[in-house]
Amino acid sequence: MIQRIPKIFRNFYFIASVIFVVWMLFFDSNDFVTQYQMRRQLNDLEADKEHYLEKMAEVEKDRKELMGNPALLEKFAREKYLMKRPGEDVFIVVVKDEE
Repeated sequence: MIQRIPKIFRNFYFIASVIFVVWMLFFDSNDFVTQYQMRRQLNDLEADKEHYLEKMAEVEKDRKELMGNPALLEKFAREKYLMKRPGEDVFIVVVKDEE
């Protein structure tokens, strides 16, 4: 029965190499599935990084505009933080969308 198997497949080094490759591909902590998942996670994180870098640049641009223009700074403070001058009354109007 063993004689029917080609000699190359009965070689110790071939068997050891096959076992090693199977172990590295499927059972090791750095197997193909783990490497694929980690690569996909890295790509997602790099995309998130690009998104946040763009947002940071946008916020920095808005900050420079606000700090350079007192009228724009006052408008921003009134709209965003509902700030007012002494003696003023602020009325907040809430509009509900009809669906």
